Amino acid sequence: MQRLYDFLRRHPTGVDSFWAVVLLGFSSLTIVFDSDGVVHTAANVVVTLGLCLVVALRRKAPVQMLLLTAAIGVGQLIFGIRAVPADFGMLVIAYTVASAPGVPRWASRCALFGALVSPTLTFLRYQQGDRASLSMRIISIALITVPFVLVWVLGDSMRTRRAYWAQLEERATRLEKEREAQSRIAVAAERARIARELHDVVAHNVSVMVVQADGAAYVLDTAPEQSRQALETISGTGRQALAEMRRLLGILRTGEQAESGEYVPQPGVEQLSDLVDQVRGAGLPVDFRTEGESRDLPSSVELTVYRIVQEALTNTRKHGGPDVRATVRVSYRGDDLELLVEDDGRGAQQEYYEDGGADGLGHGLIGMRERVGMVGGSLTAGPRPGGGFRIGAVLPLKPAR
Repeated sequence: MQRLYDFLRRHPTGVDSFWAVVLLGFSSLTIVFDSDGVVHTAANVVVTLGLCLVVALRRKAPVQMLLLTAAIGVGQLIFGIRAVPADFGMLVIAYTVASAPGVPRWASRCALFGALVSPTLTFLRYQQGDRASLSMRIISIALITVPFVLVWVLGDSMRTRRAYWAQLEERATRLEKEREAQSRIAVAAERARIARELHDVVAHNVSVMVVQADGAAYVLDTAPEQSRQALETISGTGRQALAEMRRLLGILRTGEQAESGEYVPQPGVEQLSDLVDQVRGAGLPVDFRTEGESRDLPSSVELTVYRIVQEALTNTRKHGGPDVRATVRVSYRGDDLELLVEDDGRGAQQEYYEDGGADGLGHGLIGMRERVGMVGGSLTAGPRPGGGFRIGAVLPLKPAR
């Protein structure tokens, strides 16, 4: 049954043609049994064929069929051709023009005008000798007019309803596209955030492990105790890297229940001392100071401060050269937190801090700018007067919630 219904919906002209043939059959019986001369019969045949054509093509060419119906109606009035069963097509075209969404509004108004005027003209044309009272005439005209007006009102209401549902479908489609776009943006942002975290964790900890491993290999034979300490530092740094990696995996696997203590919390300003001690243990002298009255910070600002210091010290150790020293300043200034990390080394190439570097280098500075931008701050990175490299950031402070 559903297949038949789908087939009929796909072939509306065929359905209309079927009903046009049915209407033609009834009209033909009337013409045969009510023949009143050759001329009268021929006129009825022309009117019937024309109105059946209107029914068959009403959805394919509604405006043209409305004009054809108007011409047939005027012809019936002029030549005195009485109503035939095929005149039912006038009701059909009035409904079609009023309900079809693609039909101009002027055509719909013309159909309404015809529905209001045609019954009156028809009554006056064929009831001239009727001696009925005026009230009876008015009632007769009303009875003829009401069906035409009703089919037009029904068609117009269907048109309004279809437009309403089309608007709802368009809105639903637009909302769905917006949700998909927002989902893609959210996924891209989450991927970028995880990429920054992975870069910061891997770059810092692996660089510490490489430095310690090189130092242990250098003094392995001459200073076994220093080699042992370097290996202990490598072991501790590796465990820290694994802990942070587990934390990132815990963020990704939000549906899994983590065991107590398996994932470490996000690092913040309070962990900067441990970070500096770790870097000092790796052989980089660092002067660390905090100025101003410390206060509670949003977790996003806490993590941003920690990652900037971590990445900056990692870059100093990688690019600063021998005998380099670093300075870290965290200053609370009113509504802002000022962060300064600088060193007296040989600095970095210009493309690393301006364009982000090539061949995968300079991604740490890109991550810094992204982090600072996400919390509404500003970051500067470039050569330090007198030699070395400087990274400065100003982060807005808001009450932690």
